[in-house]
Amino acid sequence: MSYDPVIAQAEIIRTHTMAVLVDNEAGVLARVIGLFSGRGYNIESLTVAEVDAQEHTSRITIVTSGTAQVIEQIKAQLDRLVPVHRVVDLTVETEPLERELALIKVKGAGDKRMEALRIADSFRARVVDTTLNSFVFELTGSPSKINAYIELMRPLGLIDVSRTGVAAISRGPEAL
Repeated sequence: MSYDPVIAQAEIIRTHTMAVLVDNEAGVLARVIGLFSGRGYNIESLTVAEVDAQEHTSRITIVTSGTAQVIEQIKAQLDRLVPVHRVVDLTVETEPLERELALIKVKGAGDKRMEALRIADSFRARVVDTTLNSFVFELTGSPSKINAYIELMRPLGLIDVSRTGVAAISRGPEAL
C-alpha cells in the first residue's frame, strides 16, 4: 500500500464557517439543524438573525468541522433545502472576519482579583458587573481570543461562561 498525498489531504479534518441565507419563517432553523443531526454532523457554533426585513431573510452562521468531502456534502445538502437561498463556505471563499461575545464570571479576592483585572485590561474586556466576591467581564473578539482569555481565568476562579456563538462575514466588497 502506497501513500497518496491527495487521499491524505482529503482526510484532514478542518473547521469551516458557513453562512446560509434562508427564508425567515417558522421551522427553517429546525430543518437546518435536523440535516446536521440526522447525518451525525456536529455544530460547534450557531447564530441566527434576520438580515433583511423586506425580503424576509435570515442569515444562519454555522461553524462545523469535517474532511473536505464531509464539508462538500454539508454544503450540497444545505443548498437542496427549500428555504435556503444561498450557502457560502466563508473559510474557502475568503478568510472571514469572525467575532463572538462572551460573558465570563470570575470569583476571587486579593491578588487573584487584581490579576483578573490586569488580564481583563490587557484583553480589553469590560467589567459589566462586580460584587465584593466576583466580576462579570464582557469580551468581544475572535473565538481563539475568547478561548485564551477563558484559560487564563480558570486558575483565578472562573465560575461561568456564556457565549453568543460566532458571527462571521467575508472580507471585501461582495455580499452574501
